[in-house]
Order: sequence, then C-alpha cells, then structure tokens
Amino acid sequence: MTAIDYDLEFIEHRTGWFRKRYTIELISIALVSEDGRTYYAANRDMPVRRIRRHAWLMKNVVPHLPKGQGDMRNRMSNRWLFHYGDPRVKPQEQIAREVAEFIQATDNVELWADYGAYDHVRLCWLWGLMVDLPDGVPMFTNDIQQEARRLGFTWDQLPKQESGEHDALADARHNQVKRRWLAEQAAAQ
Repeated sequence: MTAIDYDLEFIEHRTGWFRKRYTIELISIALVSEDGRTYYAANRDMPVRRIRRHAWLMKNVVPHLPKGQGDMRNRMSNRWLFHYGDPRVKPQEQIAREVAEFIQATDNVELWADYGAYDHVRLCWLWGLMVDLPDGVPMFTNDIQQEARRLGFTWDQLPKQESGEHDALADARHNQVKRRWLAEQAAAQ
C-alpha cells in the first residue's frame, strides 16, 4: 500500500430552512504522498462571509491562506481573506479534478488523516455522492487517532507539530510524521 496523508480545513454550519440541515464547506486541502509528491489548494469558492464571522477560523486558519506578496499586498482589500490571484487558489471543480488525478497517480493507495471523519466526508463531497467517487479514490480514510489507540498510545504521546498548525499542508506533512512514527512503533511491538 502507498499512503497519502491529507488534511482539510473547513467550516461546518447550519443551512436551509429553519437551519435544520448541516454542511461542511471546504477552505483548503493538502495531500502528501509517500512518493514525495504534495498538493495544496485553497478553495476560491469558500464562504468568505461565514468565515469572517467565525473567530476561531479567523485566528487559526485564515493566517495560513495564500496572501499577496510585495506591492500586491498594498493593493489588496483588507476584506479579502486570501489572494484571489495566487495559483494555489482554485475553484472547487478544479480542486476536485486535481485531487482525483493526484490520488489516481498512486498505485494501491490508502488515505490517512488525523481525526479524519469530517475530512473524509468533505473529501468525498468534492465529487458529489459516495457513488460518484472517481475510480481509484478509496471509500474510507484510515484514522491516525484510531491507529494510535489500537497501539496503546494517547494523543499526548504522538510526535508534536512544531509549527503551522491549521495550515492544511503543514498538517498533512505532520500527519505523515505521526503515521510513520506509529508504523515504527507497530513494527517494534
């Protein structure tokens, strides 16, 4: 099996008539393959107004989104959460195509995420219903926390992330570190 570690940043909220339905909207996504390839994108279609009203996201996630550089920063509105012209900022349809291609380029793939239940649901929603998953995209994600518990480790015993927490790419890379560490521990048992 070839592992792809991934992370999504997202906003969950109530929607619909009387706010009885819930949804998870993509902010950013990153994948790191065992073969060294990486993928990162910020969703151009993210719900900016909802995110602006979410203090935790504004403090922890938004600072990691692509920002303008140099003179461009001076021309950007302070209301923008990210730089629309950055090549990593893409429409969700493009992200769906590119993520499918990234996963499909990996033979015998297994997906890994940390506390990955919502990540997997939102990943699948890139393509619609579960039956709409592209060929080669697994219907489940292995969870780092489940593997840690299976091996008898607590969250506090896992390798700590030095920086970049809630940056999807930094988190995906750290997921790879934790997954590899757990594999070493399993081999030693």
